[in-house]
Amino acid sequence: MSESPDGSAGLPQLRTIADYQFGAGAGTALFPPAESLTVKRTSSGRPQQIHADDGRIVSFGTDGRFTLGLEGGRRLDDALAEPAYRVVVDDESEPFVRDEKNVFTKFVLAVGDEIRPGDEVLVVHERGELLAVGTARLDADAIRDFETGMAVNVREGAPAET
Repeated sequence: MSESPDGSAGLPQLRTIADYQFGAGAGTALFPPAESLTVKRTSSGRPQQIHADDGRIVSFGTDGRFTLGLEGGRRLDDALAEPAYRVVVDDESEPFVRDEKNVFTKFVLAVGDEIRPGDEVLVVHERGELLAVGTARLDADAIRDFETGMAVNVREGAPAET
């Protein structure tokens, strides 16, 4: 993997990481080559956050994985085939999830099969609208099977569209 002269990853490398984390096409969806993005870096030059005009796309953790911002969630929601990396909830959960309350297993209607604990996920309404982004606390089978327990630790909720 080629790096810039100061040893920091550039957008092509970040696209590769996104493809690895979320599947083919995710890197281009998150970081389109034609778009001007702002990359905030640490004092050592490591990418820390990537922003677009519409908001934070991702933060880049010291573990080499992305944590999604709401804008990154919107981009992945448009790019990934359903139900990949999605946890689906209904009307009852919608206001709580938008208010950044966590998602519990008993309220989950469907879940992407590939989800593992610690994965970044999209919380979507059954009608397909993105409600929030967060981190899965259980794998897909456990989310489907458990009657109690936290399914997703919600990080950022989407405001209701007016």
